[in-house]
Amino acid sequence: MSVVTLEKCRENIRKQLDNVVDFWLKYSLDRVHGGFFTCIGKDGKIYDELKYVWLQGRQVWMYCRLYRTMDRFHKPEILEAATVGGAFLRKFARVSSSSGQWKCAFCLTRDGKALKVQRTIFSECFYIMAMDELSRLTGDKDMQLEAEQMMEQLIYWVQVDPSGLGRPQLPGEVPINSLSVPMMLMCLVQQLTEGRGQEVAQKYKELGNWCVEQILQHIQRAGTAILENVSVDGSELPGCQGRLQNPGHALEAGWFLMLYGAQSGDKEIHRTAIRNFVELPYQYGWDKEHGGLFYFLDVDGHCPTQLEWSMKLWWPHCEALIAFLMAYSHTRKPELLEIFSEVYQYTFSHFPDAENGEWFGYLTQEGKVALDFKGGPFKGKSILPAQHSLICTQISVKMLSAAYFRPQVVKKKKK
Repeated sequence: MSVVTLEKCRENIRKQLDNVVDFWLKYSLDRVHGGFFTCIGKDGKIYDELKYVWLQGRQVWMYCRLYRTMDRFHKPEILEAATVGGAFLRKFARVSSSSGQWKCAFCLTRDGKALKVQRTIFSECFYIMAMDELSRLTGDKDMQLEAEQMMEQLIYWVQVDPSGLGRPQLPGEVPINSLSVPMMLMCLVQQLTEGRGQEVAQKYKELGNWCVEQILQHIQRAGTAILENVSVDGSELPGCQGRLQNPGHALEAGWFLMLYGAQSGDKEIHRTAIRNFVELPYQYGWDKEHGGLFYFLDVDGHCPTQLEWSMKLWWPHCEALIAFLMAYSHTRKPELLEIFSEVYQYTFSHFPDAENGEWFGYLTQEGKVALDFKGGPFKGKSILPAQHSLICTQISVKMLSAAYFRPQVVKKKKK
């Protein structure tokens, strides 16, 4: 990939981000009740007024981050969307549980009534991300404190007592370490400590280290596989649950680990991230026949029990774009840039909707559009969160200098 080609990639990512932001500003903001419509058809029409908290939080985060960090998005309409969405989330997302602890709803009615609560931590994760990022934009210290208080509760659920999540303890249940949990906690540590100074960084240092340990347990079978679920002691689980692989999650964990390695100066973690969580998931997760990343796989080659296992989803490809570009920026190994180019070509030739704007999120194994809505219970803005395009843009700009673009040269030893 040449410098000229990389510049074209950067410019296209920039245009796609502008297109996606324009789409959601036009169709998503609810000016009557606040918050965002998330169930949006291919042409922008609202097909369901329910509001999903994962996506409310992600959208608030995205608008805030864009407004704070990119001059071209320093616009009043983006500030309005961020603050209106944040006010709705802050007012309605939290619901009191039977234990007296605050839990975040998964789904709300249009006017903010809680409709469904999940027995997981992820609504809370996106609530924390939104409140922390919005507090940076507004300077609201109480909002920042709320994010940190929710974080403390979340840590308690994960590390001490999960009963507050509402899941009953069943006699046949085996505790597991699911990759998504330490991965998301690491994301939150990076969010909450960014630019906050040494005191805050020290507060979450132990948790960050714990997240790394938990993530590394998913390296299984002598380093030849990343498994989605392992036992709490790091051993392989039996059955379908234990054999499950999610290439997108592995790649996402990979670039989180790379950030951790860069911030902590841990070169070994950095190498492990690239070798085991970036290169390896691509090797087993890329569809050699049709292109694109599989959603789920079985490490032993059995058919996964997830009905959508063979589909190509938008978000694993976004994770791969970041992971390979970031890996190349640190190593300058040309093969990593070539894989980035392959993922880039597939992603931008299959997911964007040139006619109506935004991206399709769900393709068949062959790459045809399977579900044509632009937003649903789990899909919000494409290139989501905005960090995908922000990081790709920042890394590519850095790499356009000759010092970063020059491939690594291995010097031959003199005889």
